[in-house]
Amino acid sequence: MPAFPHSTTSTPTAIAVPPSLSLPVVEAAFPRQLHPYWPRLQDKTRTWLLEKRLMPADKVEEYADGLCYTDLMAGYYLGAPDEVLQAIADYSAWFFVWDDRHDRDVVHGRPAAWRRLRLRLHAALDSPRNHLHHEDSLVAGFADSVMRLYSFSPHTWSARFARHFHEVIEAYDREFHNRTEGIVPPVEEYLALRRFTFAHWIWTDLLEPAAGCELPDGVRKHPAYRRAALLSQEFAAWYNDLCSLPKEIAGDEVHNLGISLIKHEGLTLEEAVAEVRRRVERCVSEFLVAERDALRFADDLADGTVRGKELSAAVRSCVANMRNWFSAVYWFHHESGRYMVDSWDDRSTPPYVNNEAAGEK
Repeated sequence: MPAFPHSTTSTPTAIAVPPSLSLPVVEAAFPRQLHPYWPRLQDKTRTWLLEKRLMPADKVEEYADGLCYTDLMAGYYLGAPDEVLQAIADYSAWFFVWDDRHDRDVVHGRPAAWRRLRLRLHAALDSPRNHLHHEDSLVAGFADSVMRLYSFSPHTWSARFARHFHEVIEAYDREFHNRTEGIVPPVEEYLALRRFTFAHWIWTDLLEPAAGCELPDGVRKHPAYRRAALLSQEFAAWYNDLCSLPKEIAGDEVHNLGISLIKHEGLTLEEAVAEVRRRVERCVSEFLVAERDALRFADDLADGTVRGKELSAAVRSCVANMRNWFSAVYWFHHESGRYMVDSWDDRSTPPYVNNEAAGEK
């Protein structure tokens, strides 16, 4: 199916979704929406990447819009105040750049550089203001985006976000070790690790400032809410694995559900693709059930009090955006240059990555 009618890029072209990646239920039952702030979001994030020296000017000019990082966020956090969405989008763009640095540190055998960066990110997460002018632009950009995110929510939310992202950093460290040692984790171990490297709970946390309401533990941890949140994130992580499998095989990756299935379950490549697809489709069908349960939970919260009404509306907003995550993720993978491996000169080296900017020669 052509993605053109759904495209948010400034110069859209018709993109046919390959049959092996096509999910008719997402195309039909999860209509794509877009935050009205998106055009300015794209422009401001592009400027932010330049100002924070996160990508060289030539790379920003040639690739930033086509990578569609802002499209992904603008399709997810609908209803967010413009300044909240901008902070989320800048943080998301930073996350992709960090992921690329991590990859280059692995590929070029730089364990000391990775360890140094890991420790600096932990420190910046706890005291972002003290790291705004750090010599490493990746650390400074992280500090800037985190400090802005913290400004929208109570300290309790910021502490939770920090706790969750400390876990993400450590999960990336486990990935670094696995890739350096050539260790392909078994399926269940991989799935547990993936929940952290994909930052499941970070993207779920950010639903709250988008809704303008911090959710208490009893609401966030309620089985109906938590299951819907988890399924939306599992869909995204596993669909990413499905789409990025050629890129990651080319780059000698070891972290992909398909690769774990091949290594530890004895599946062929074709069988692994079919199994990942089956799991992705099951996420969609199970979410549709979980969504109904979460919305009933939201109704139950409206107990006639002002607080009950506020929490009910916030849960409804969060669940609606969990739904938006399906279409945002789906179309992102078919519009973003991040996954167009066949168009790269070197299938193991993304063209938007500047090796020298990361200290390589």
